[in-house]
Amino acid sequence: MGARRSTTRATSFFPDPVSEPVGSDASSATGPSTPVAATDVTPGGAPEGRGLRALTATDFSLAEATGGVRGLVESIAPGLVFVIVYLVARELTPALVAASAVTVLAVIVRLAQRTPVTQALSGAIGVAIGVFWAARSGQAEDYFVVGLWTNAGYLALCLVSVVAGWPLVGLIVGLLRGEGTTWRQDRALRSRYALATWCWVALFGVRLAVQLPLYLGAEVGWLGTARLAMGVPLWALTLWVTWLLVRTPAAARDPARPHPGP
Repeated sequence: MGARRSTTRATSFFPDPVSEPVGSDASSATGPSTPVAATDVTPGGAPEGRGLRALTATDFSLAEATGGVRGLVESIAPGLVFVIVYLVARELTPALVAASAVTVLAVIVRLAQRTPVTQALSGAIGVAIGVFWAARSGQAEDYFVVGLWTNAGYLALCLVSVVAGWPLVGLIVGLLRGEGTTWRQDRALRSRYALATWCWVALFGVRLAVQLPLYLGAEVGWLGTARLAMGVPLWALTLWVTWLLVRTPAAARDPARPHPGP
């Protein structure tokens, strides 16, 4: 993704760099806003209805799907702090230090309160990768480059799955519901899963269409703003639309209805 780069370089190299929040563009805004009771936690440690698990929930809860206020704060805070500090200081190193400090603080607070750290840790990994690339190149916009590659990868995966007749949303929902790939025997259900997967293709495509030119133009402030605006809010909207399309399990469909083969 090389092109015109920003002229502002770091005044000093960030030691042992750690990098961009994946959560803001992917789907890691899954941390609970309050301690989760044991009955609300799956064997994998994630509360029911959180993140992609919301697709199999009886009712869609925006707060639960996105991790509540706390989950939102943990997702957007590192990127927001990075942009603000960079625009004020016009230097890369203070912005990288500030973003890293916010992420580490979130993990420490969760550990101290003995609440699940999945959300904070996933965000920390994303921030670590972004900080590493930005410190390595000395270019502020590289703090966001991993998110661009991640969106491109998800876009390609969703697109290929639909074209191949195995829509990714169907595979995910089938796995979460324990139905495997039986949904492929229902042509109508396959179509709904394909349509839902196209929604995700649109999500990742729109993000790239808006953010890639900003990255290539080294518009750090606008790029950071776009990442925040098109991160959790747009992801949550797509998740809700997907839930509307797939909320009826295959087993609940009319058993007398013929199920054409693939």
